[in-house]
Order: sequence, then structure tokens, then C-alpha cells
Amino acid sequence: MSKNIIVLGAGESGTGSAILASRKGFDVFVSDKGIISEQYKKVLLHDEIAFEEGKHSEKLILQADEVIKSPGIPDDISIIRKIREKQIPVISEIEFASRYTDAKMICITGSNGKTTTASLTHHILRNAGLNVGLAGNIGSSFAMQVAEKDQDIYVLEISSFQLDGMFEFKADIAILLNITPDHLDRYQDDFQLYADAKFRIALNQGKDDHFIYCQDDPVITEGLKKRNLTAKLYPFSIKQIITGDGAYITDKEIIVNHNSIQILMTLEMLALQGKHNIYNSMAATITASILDISKETIRASLSDFQNIEHRLENVANIHGVEFINDSKATNVNSTWYALESMHRPVIWIAGGVDKGNDYAMLKSLVVQKVKVIICLGTDTKKIQKAFSGLVEQVVTTESMEEAVTYGQIMGKKGDIVLLSPACASFDLFDNYIDRGNQFKEIVKAL
Repeated sequence: MSKNIIVLGAGESGTGSAILASRKGFDVFVSDKGIISEQYKKVLLHDEIAFEEGKHSEKLILQADEVIKSPGIPDDISIIRKIREKQIPVISEIEFASRYTDAKMICITGSNGKTTTASLTHHILRNAGLNVGLAGNIGSSFAMQVAEKDQDIYVLEISSFQLDGMFEFKADIAILLNITPDHLDRYQDDFQLYADAKFRIALNQGKDDHFIYCQDDPVITEGLKKRNLTAKLYPFSIKQIITGDGAYITDKEIIVNHNSIQILMTLEMLALQGKHNIYNSMAATITASILDISKETIRASLSDFQNIEHRLENVANIHGVEFINDSKATNVNSTWYALESMHRPVIWIAGGVDKGNDYAMLKSLVVQKVKVIICLGTDTKKIQKAFSGLVEQVVTTESMEEAVTYGQIMGKKGDIVLLSPACASFDLFDNYIDRGNQFKEIVKAL
């Protein structure tokens, strides 16, 4: 009798999971509480996979042998509670797809920098001629790639929500970039629960595996003291010298050590500038050195990498005012990095769905760098309260067009209009991509 798989959510990860499950001979049913987009509906229809939209049929779902849950679905909704009460296993796409590939897994998590580090690592590996896929929280579905064109190596950007649904999965190389408050609304407002979720990146690792981490992050260093990791450890730091394998900075040069082989590169040669990107470049370089990629390929790749869309993306210079799209900054820490890298007066567009944000860490940077705050969202009272009196002006807007127009009016030659929301996008936009694309379209039409 065939195993009955229920997939909850028919986005990129859910549709990919359904295709893989179907091709492995399982009975598959896809259920989405919302309306399924046409692109995914076409894929499901092509493979003759049964689905429903606009509802969760409880009786049918509770007959599952296993449920694959999309990461955007919270654990505390009614249908998930009932599934767990029946002791039906609930797993992530990452867990499911990993059962059907022998590829080497490079897995990256952290509150910030995941996408950049994953993209940069993938870029280096591709330049080295390796057969490598990019998936997880980025690119096309991991499960779909396994189903259609399996790779030798996968670089997986993995969120805490995906890590929560992983049990037998193991990363050959795990990277933990940082842990700062984010998504606390999904973790009972308990930062420790969120930090523990991030450390699941090291789940099931053994002595032949590799764990790369930021030694400058106090939450990570404290977390390591409580855990007995058996994987080979590779710290990286911009504040202290690393004596063994790992990476550090000296005399404006990155030094990476692995098995007595040293890679040196000046900070000026990096395509990605800014303190946060030094960390990202270090993590990617350590990974590449573990895989024995040549120094020349690593250096060339770090120099010619093009930054990802919606992350500090230069959009246009209009009458001397620079417009920058950092829509992917969906938490306070990401926005801190964005503001920290600005060297001209900033008109800051911020706001969206607050995930339990604490804006205190931004106040000194706002005082130094921001002249005007343009609040964008359906509820921006918390941002207004946090920064009122610290800048020349705080204005509220309810559409991207209105926000960009204010930015243009208030901007003077030499200023930067920075979209770096520090919040999720779901109040006015489909996602951060939609938010960033609207910003770019409106700016380019000015």
C-alpha cells in the first residue's frame, strides 16, 4: 500500500515536494488555505497531482501518513495542532528531499546574511566547475531539483522554520552566521527558542562534518558552550586573530586557514563591501577551502560577484539623489547593517509587519545618519514612537508610490533614499520581492 503524503502549502517548496513525492510513487494531495498561483497550479495539473485551494479539508488531511509543511505556515494553527495530536509526522521540504539524494549538503542559516552567503558560495563553486544547486529559502525548490536534475552538491539557505521541520537531515558543512532577534512572534516571544532553532543546523553532524560560525556573535559562542558538537569547528572573526583553522582580518586583509593552507585577500578586492559582507565572504571562503577549491578561483569569485537583488541594490541616481533597494531587510539587524554602511544623509523608508521588533539598537545610527523617516505600512505607530524627536521629520504613507514621492521631494543632492523596512512585507505586498520590485518600478518612472 502506497504511503499517503499530504503537502500543506502550494508555493515553491510545497509544489516541489509534491512533484518529488509523486515521482517516488506516493499518493499525494496538496492543500493550500489560500489561492494557488497559476504557475504552481499548472505544474500540479501537468503531473496530475490532486489539490485544493481556499481551505484545508480536515478529514482528508488527518488520514496522512506524513505531512510536508511549507515554512510559511505557523505551527500553532488549528490543522497543525490536530495533525500533531494524531501523531502524524510533520516535516519540511528539506527533510523530505534529502532522503532522495546523495549530494553533499552545504547549509547556511543565521538571522542575516543567509542569502548573500549562499549566493556567494554557489558562485564560487560554479566558477570551480562543480555540479552545484542553489535551493532552500532561495532559488528553485530543493525537492524539484532532486526530482528533475539532481546535483552533486547543494548550497541550501535554511530558515529557522525549515530547521524546525528537520530531524534526520544532516549538513556536511553547516554555517551559522549570526543570531539576533527575529520571528519572535513564531517562537512565543522567547529568544532562546529561536536561538535553539538556529542551532539545529548542526543536528546529526559527526566528526567528519564541518561547522563554520561567527566567533564575534555572543549568542553563538554561548550556545556552543552548552553543546558538545563533534564536527570540525571553523570560527571566523573581524575582532580577533583565529589561531587554528578559520578566518580573521589583519592589516586590511582576510586570512583563511585550512589544513595548513592559507588564503589571503585584501578587503579592497571584495566585490561586497561593508562589515557584514566581510563576515559573509569569510564564511564562503572557508567553505570553498574545505572543498579544496583553488585560491585563484576563490579570489576571482570574491572579486567579480554581483550582489543579490533586493539587498542594498542601487536602483537609480536622480538629480544627485541615490535610491537604494534593501527590501530584503525584514528585521532590525538587517537594517542596522544597511544604515551602518551608509556614508551620506539618509531618507529612510521603513515599516511593514512588525515581528516583535526592538528598535533600540538602531537609535544611535539613526541619529548619526538619518534625516527623515518615511513610515510605510498599515500600522507604523511603533516606529514613530521609537524615533520621534531623533530626526528632522517622520512622515507616514500607505503606498509605495506615496513613500517614493516623499523621498524624491525631501531628497537633496548627495542624499540617499533607502528602502530598508526592518519589517515583513505582508501588510501591503505579496512578499519582500514584490515590495522591492514596486520600489524599483516607481523610482525608475520618476
